[in-house]
Amino acid sequence: MIVIRESTLDDIPELQDIEVDAGELFRLVGLDTIADDDPPGASTLAQHINVGTAWTAELDSVVTGYALASEVDGMGHLDQVSVRRAGAGRGIGRLLIDQVCLWATGRGYDALTLTTFVDVPWNGPYYERLGFQRVPASGYGPQLERIRRLEGAAGLDVAPRAVMRLPLPR
Repeated sequence: MIVIRESTLDDIPELQDIEVDAGELFRLVGLDTIADDDPPGASTLAQHINVGTAWTAELDSVVTGYALASEVDGMGHLDQVSVRRAGAGRGIGRLLIDQVCLWATGRGYDALTLTTFVDVPWNGPYYERLGFQRVPASGYGPQLERIRRLEGAAGLDVAPRAVMRLPLPR
């Protein structure tokens, strides 16, 4: 049974472990530098938890995935969604994304954005199947532009990346 709940401060070590575990998949597509990237820091995770923008997925009472969200350019933004490799293929990521969509809709946002690798199967193509569409650079607001600049400075542009947007129901 899969349960999605708000994350707690006690979840932080598990969330970091999930990020490391999920990151190992990037080695399969030659993105070792991404796999080697550090997980979000405890202070970053705590900030999300304290403002109610972090959710944890449990599979049979085992912490298996998480999602983080924020507001970017007046829209909801999916900062991160990660699932342990052992939990892949069970719809956990989709349920976490659905939770973020509920949060965004509840806050009155008309869309959810994210940044992702274009060609990694569980990134760009996956989000396209969920209804996300690529946003041209001319459509970025100032905060999305800043996110993309920071991603480049952090070394994430080792493969093509895109901003994607999902319209949300009113």
